[in-house]
Amino acid sequence: MTPQQWPPAGRAWLLVGMLTLAYISSFVDRYILGLLIEPIKADLGLTDEQIGWVIGPAFAIFYATMGLPLGWLVDRGRRTWIVACGITVWSLATAASGLARSFPQLFLTRMTVGVGEATLSPAAFSMIADSFPPERRGKPVAVYSAALTVGAGIASLIGATVLVWAKTTSATTLPLVGSVAPWQLTFFAVGLPGLLLALYFFFAREPARMLATASDPALKGSGLGDALGYVAQRAGTYGSFVSLVCVMTIIAYSQGFLPATFTRTWGWPAERYALWNGIALLTLGPVSVFTAGWLSDRWAQAGRHDAPLRLLVAGFLLLLPTAALPMFMPSGELAFAVLCVNIVAIAVISAVAVTALLNITPAQIRGQVVALYYMAISLAGLLLGPTTVGVLSTRVFGEEQIRYAVATLPLLYGAVPLLLIPLMRRLYLAQMKRLADTPGDG
Repeated sequence: MTPQQWPPAGRAWLLVGMLTLAYISSFVDRYILGLLIEPIKADLGLTDEQIGWVIGPAFAIFYATMGLPLGWLVDRGRRTWIVACGITVWSLATAASGLARSFPQLFLTRMTVGVGEATLSPAAFSMIADSFPPERRGKPVAVYSAALTVGAGIASLIGATVLVWAKTTSATTLPLVGSVAPWQLTFFAVGLPGLLLALYFFFAREPARMLATASDPALKGSGLGDALGYVAQRAGTYGSFVSLVCVMTIIAYSQGFLPATFTRTWGWPAERYALWNGIALLTLGPVSVFTAGWLSDRWAQAGRHDAPLRLLVAGFLLLLPTAALPMFMPSGELAFAVLCVNIVAIAVISAVAVTALLNITPAQIRGQVVALYYMAISLAGLLLGPTTVGVLSTRVFGEEQIRYAVATLPLLYGAVPLLLIPLMRRLYLAQMKRLADTPGDG
């Protein structure tokens, strides 16, 4: 495939920029609920157990499982329209979360947010892969992945503002809706602007599919059965690779307990942690992501075609100790300083993991394989992360010693994938070679 057949750089980067804005919007909508737990509990009379179901399973099950049929659709349909529909659904559902008056209503709105957000990443990575040649995908994938930390940082700052505001404000009156509490207004404010993004993608130009890249004669078709069969036949390769990313999401989602941990351990108010965390995410996250993407491309162009994998492993080796050690620091300031290093590790893994996945996945099934990938890491993160810390805190260490539950998590889930790294790398390189030896230049 000649370079002239790829889209012009300006058009390709505009698409990446808009997809990144959409991802930031989705992550703010996803993350904001965790910072509004206390006022929501007080107004709706919910328990911690019910909040746990809303934050974890309500979002995770549908966000993960809807990815498979949506991935199939991504490999066949107009991807810009799929993204537009998804943004519309999750934006309206986020705003509707502010209208919930009971646990079932809130549960339903968060499920719907998950359904909408499931459309984005399979379509986004499929379009990015069709907009840039393989040796230049690192930076655009990293830019898109930077939305994870940017979105979390923005949500954290919004949460800090709302927590302070809620202490001095009782309610606001809106047309048609009536009197709303600060937490309800927050859902409206972060949800409704997403509709403007949806409008853009309804009219955005669809990149042509580069089906000649990264092909594999073992694939007879591009259906869901073909994708599942392909991955199943290479379960060791994909499983060992994805396990590292699963550990990252387990740790990242378990950090929803960090505001409570800092309060109980070092006496930090929730808004102080949210402010510091937002600033750290917005400064360290993008720099780490862009640096990882730049290194990935630079190394790949120098002949190190496993560059994304090398960076993934490096990030993982940094991730485990920096998730556990902060909990043993004598002060909150020192603990947060070590957690800043953990932010870097999470950002590096997020930046390069999908690039590494695309390098071992045939073009015909990329949308579905990316959907499978997100299903695995989302279910692992949302179902195992918060629940494991909660169970360890309540049943093992005691809730006032929650920091030991947080510190145990990376050791519990990270030990086996750590030992499997040498095997994973051998399998990964063998799969890369297989695709490189087949027709096409991908």
